[in-house]
Amino acid sequence: MRLLSYRVLSAFQLLLSTASAVTVNETSSLYTFSNKRLAFNVVKKNGYIQNLQLDGVSVLGTLSGNAGQLYTDFPSNGFALTGNSAAEIVQGKDYAGIVLTDNDTSTGSLVQRSWFLRDDETGLHSFVRLAYHNSTGQSKGGLGEVRTMFRPNGGPWTTLVTNAEQWAPIPGERATANQVQVQDATFYLGLTPDDAYVQQESDYWTKYTFADNQTNKAHGLYGQSSDGTPFGAWWVVNQKDTFFGGPFHVDLMVDGIIYNKQSTSHGGATSPNITDGFDRTFGPQFLYLNSAPYASLNDLLADAEQLADPSWNAEFYDEIAPHVPGYAPTSSRGSFSVTVRVPEGAKNVVAILSANGVHFQDSAADPTAYQYWVTDVQDGVINIDRVKAGTYRLTVAASGIFGDYVQDDVEIKAREKTSLEVNWTPESAGQELWRIGVPDKSSGEFKNGLERDTTHPRQPSKYRIYWGAWDFPNEFPGGVNFTIGESVESRDWNYVHWSQYGPTYTRNDTVTDINRWTINFYLDDTTVQNITSNSVATFTIQLAAAKTTSGNTDANQGDYPSFPINTYVNDVLEPLSWTIQPYESSSCGERSGEAAASSCVVASSAEKYLTAISCHLLSNKFQFPGTKLKAGDNRFVLELPHAAPVYVQYDALRLELQ
Repeated sequence: MRLLSYRVLSAFQLLLSTASAVTVNETSSLYTFSNKRLAFNVVKKNGYIQNLQLDGVSVLGTLSGNAGQLYTDFPSNGFALTGNSAAEIVQGKDYAGIVLTDNDTSTGSLVQRSWFLRDDETGLHSFVRLAYHNSTGQSKGGLGEVRTMFRPNGGPWTTLVTNAEQWAPIPGERATANQVQVQDATFYLGLTPDDAYVQQESDYWTKYTFADNQTNKAHGLYGQSSDGTPFGAWWVVNQKDTFFGGPFHVDLMVDGIIYNKQSTSHGGATSPNITDGFDRTFGPQFLYLNSAPYASLNDLLADAEQLADPSWNAEFYDEIAPHVPGYAPTSSRGSFSVTVRVPEGAKNVVAILSANGVHFQDSAADPTAYQYWVTDVQDGVINIDRVKAGTYRLTVAASGIFGDYVQDDVEIKAREKTSLEVNWTPESAGQELWRIGVPDKSSGEFKNGLERDTTHPRQPSKYRIYWGAWDFPNEFPGGVNFTIGESVESRDWNYVHWSQYGPTYTRNDTVTDINRWTINFYLDDTTVQNITSNSVATFTIQLAAAKTTSGNTDANQGDYPSFPINTYVNDVLEPLSWTIQPYESSSCGERSGEAAASSCVVASSAEKYLTAISCHLLSNKFQFPGTKLKAGDNRFVLELPHAAPVYVQYDALRLELQ
C-alpha cells in the first residue's frame, strides 16, 4: 500500500527529489529562489520571505500586514532592521542562499540574516547574526527577545503541533469572533461549544498552551491542501548550542505562528547584555516543509524530528561557513565523553555542558557561551559530539535526587576528545525524615500540574490551560493542609502556592486566606531521643519558579519586587526566612493582565508570560537546632506575604536531621 511505503521512508529519503539546480531570479523588488519542489520570494527592502510554496501549494497564504511572511524581528528593540538591507547572493553546485545585512553605522549595530536552499531539500536553513561594535556608546542592555517566525495568513493549516503529545485544532473564525478576553493573550471560547478546539482541547485559549522546553525537536503546523493531501510546516531545531538557558527553559512554540526563539526573557530566562564587541550567530535551524499522501500528523512530525540531529548536514554547514560569520565549523569542534556513577534512585539523568562558573540556566551571563546536553543518559555513559572548543561547566541532574553534580573547567579542544570519569555523591544532611514531591526541576507532579483534564478528548495537562480554570479556593479552602504519610502529592498539594487568588473568568472576588500552607508530620520517640543539643535539622526547598512583581524583568518594580518565604517550625515565633529577589523572579504559572493582547487568537503578538511548571530554578537550605522538633505531632507553616500578587511553585521539599 502507498501509505505503508510512505511510513518506511527515512527523513533523508523524504527530502530527496530529482536533482535540479537551485535557480535565483531577480526583479526590481524581489529575489526568487526555487528548486524542483520549493519556491519563495525575498523582498529586497526588508529581507522578508513571501509566497513560499511547496509543490505549488502556498504555505504562507496571502499577505496582510506582517502576516503571510517568514521573517525575523526584535520585540525588545535591542536591534532593528534599517529598511534597506544589503543582499549577497551565494551559489554553490547544489545550493543557493542569500545573506541580508542591515548595518546601522550610526549606532554600531549589525543584523545579518542568512537563508540557504539546497536542490534536494524542501526546507530553508536559517542563521541570524547580531553584533554591536561601539567603543564610545552605551550598553544596549539585555538582548531580550529575538525570534524568526513562520507567520501564515491562510494556507492549508488546521492543527497546532507542539510535539507528538500536545497538539490541537486551530480555533475557528466563529470561536475567535465570540471570544471573551480573560487576561493577557488568554480567552474564553466556551461560547462556541461546537468549535473543534473547544470540543477537543479546552474552553480556554492561551498561546502558551503550546509551549515546550528546549529539548523539543520540531514543532509546527499540520493540515491538508485543497485536494486533501497532508502538509506539515516545522521548525526543526537541529542545533541548539547557540541558544541560552539550558534544556529546561520553556518558551512559546506555535500559536498559528511557528516560532524559532533565538533569545527570550520569558519564564525568567536570562539574555546576554549587549556591550561593545558583542557578536553572536544563532543557528542553524531548519524550516522544513513536508507532504505525502495519507500521511498522519505523527507521520510528518516524526519525519521532521529525525532531522533534529547536530550531525545532520554538517558537511553542508562547513561548506557555507565562509558565508556565515560566527558559525563554528567542524574544525573548531571536539567531542566529550564522561562516565558518571549516579546516586541510587536517580532517574531521567540529564548531562549539560554550559557556560563555565554559572548555573546552566544563566549561561547568557557569558555572551560567547555555547550549550549542549544529553537527556537520555543510560548507565551513566554520556557522549556529546560537535562541541565548540572552549571551557565549560558540566552539570548532571536526575529526577529523584536533590541537588546536581557540578564540575567547572571542563576543557574541550578542537579535533580532540575529552574524557572524564566522575562519582556523583548526592547531597545529604543526615537522616531524611520526609520529602514532598520529586526533585525534578518541575512542579508537574502536584495537583493541576501534569494531571490530565479528562473533560476534553485531547486531555491536555492542566498546567497548560488557563490557571483560572482550576479554582484553588474551592479545591483547597484556607490553603493546603498536607500530612506526611497520609496525604498524596498529586491530590493534596497544588502545583502553585498562591498568596492570593482571583479574580478569574468564573470568580469575581480575590481570595486572600490561602497564603499559609501547613505540613503536618509525626516523629516517633526513637528519633527524638537521638536529638541532642548539637543536632541540626536541615529543611530544603527547591522551587521550580517564584514570581515577584518584577515579573520577568529583573527590575525593582511593583509593591513586591522581592518577598520572603517564611517557614514556621512548630510554635517557634521567629520564622526561617528566604527572600526571593527581583532577578530571581519568573512569571510561570500565571499569565499577567499587564500586557495588551491582540483580538485575534491565532495571530496575537502580545507575549509576556508563560503557563508552565518549570521556569527559573531556585533552592535554599534552612538549618535550625534539632531541638525545635518534638516527639509526636509537628507542624511547619509555609507563609507568603498576605494578599500579595506573588506566588511560588515548589519542585520538592525535604527535612533531614543530623
